[in-house]
Amino acid sequence: MMNDYDLELDKVIEKINSEKAKTVLIQLPDGLKPKVKEIKEFLKTKIGKDTKLLFWAGSCFGACDIPTSAINANVDLIIQFGHSEWR
Repeated sequence: MMNDYDLELDKVIEKINSEKAKTVLIQLPDGLKPKVKEIKEFLKTKIGKDTKLLFWAGSCFGACDIPTSAINANVDLIIQFGHSEWR
């Protein structure tokens, strides 16, 4: 997939499936936004067909920059990608 990055998509798939999330919002830093189509296509092959993937097109200034408008939009799960591992 993307040889330059380890996006740990296996963990994303595991989380989506374990939460039985039907609507998932994925927030990417600007540098990864050009890869949205590739990420979406990969994830759709591994998750339920009825799971909707949404990608946040707005700005992202780190883990504390949660798109609060999405919280009110019936999103089951928000997944944020960043430059450093955060647990």
